[in-house]
Amino acid sequence: MINIEKTAERLQDHLRMLTLTIGERSVLLPDNLKKTQEYIETFYQDIDIPAYCEPYQYRNYTVANVVAEISFCENPTKRYIVGAHYDSVAGTVGADDNASAIAVQLETARNLKAVKDHQELDLAVKFVSFALEEPPAFGTRHMGSRVYAMKALKEKEQIDGMICLEMVGYTCHDSGCQSYPFPLMFLGYPEQGDFIGIVGNLSSRGFTEALFNAFRKNQELPVIKLTVPLGGFLLPSVRLSDHSSFWDRGYKAVMITDTAFFRNPHYHRASDTMDRLDYDFMAKLVESLLFFFRSHHP
Repeated sequence: MINIEKTAERLQDHLRMLTLTIGERSVLLPDNLKKTQEYIETFYQDIDIPAYCEPYQYRNYTVANVVAEISFCENPTKRYIVGAHYDSVAGTVGADDNASAIAVQLETARNLKAVKDHQELDLAVKFVSFALEEPPAFGTRHMGSRVYAMKALKEKEQIDGMICLEMVGYTCHDSGCQSYPFPLMFLGYPEQGDFIGIVGNLSSRGFTEALFNAFRKNQELPVIKLTVPLGGFLLPSVRLSDHSSFWDRGYKAVMITDTAFFRNPHYHRASDTMDRLDYDFMAKLVESLLFFFRSHHP
């Protein structure tokens, strides 16, 4: 079990740095992207997790994915990626989108490292913070996740599952505050936005199921799952993040999300600020992720 209160405080510290100290992290402000990259890399180094940058060119400047890894043994049979993009769309500090996910990513790494100090697992987890996900990079070869997935394919990297954290900090509790894309609103999903969602494609079914079963052990955080056919192209809203870069390269991947604009009215707006987030909810998500990773006994 993790300390929810302490984790919630640390999550707030990350949000403060990303959204208040650094601020907007869009392609219009390359200096802020660089500051964010350095903040993430320094965080890992400070807690003794090896980290490095993978730079690439975008327009007339250099951006970089940040990679850190925790390996529990020399030759683990299972290798996962926990990914999140650290940029925001122009005009917003992007608290939920996507500073919430970066914060959860960092605190999951911190807590997983603590697990390593006293538990043997058959596991390696790579934490990859992607440089560019938002427009105008979205859907192009300049997306950080596309750059990474293409390289992974070329180098035949073993990836048993990619977990994409995408907007994971917003909750709403009034009946009817949670909406869904057609036709999901007819399938009896919850009307309140107090759950975390796991979205996978057909070839990721086993991975989705394993995550879902692990998450259900956390009584404090409701979870629902969705499996979409045909790479999600029939339901375009489920492709709007970095997991689709991995789906399209044949990797098993899921998106873990608060459902974005189906719940959060501040999506891509200047009002997407840290005071609107639910830090206990985010801390419980860190715990759910730990439930999944700790299930990998040797």
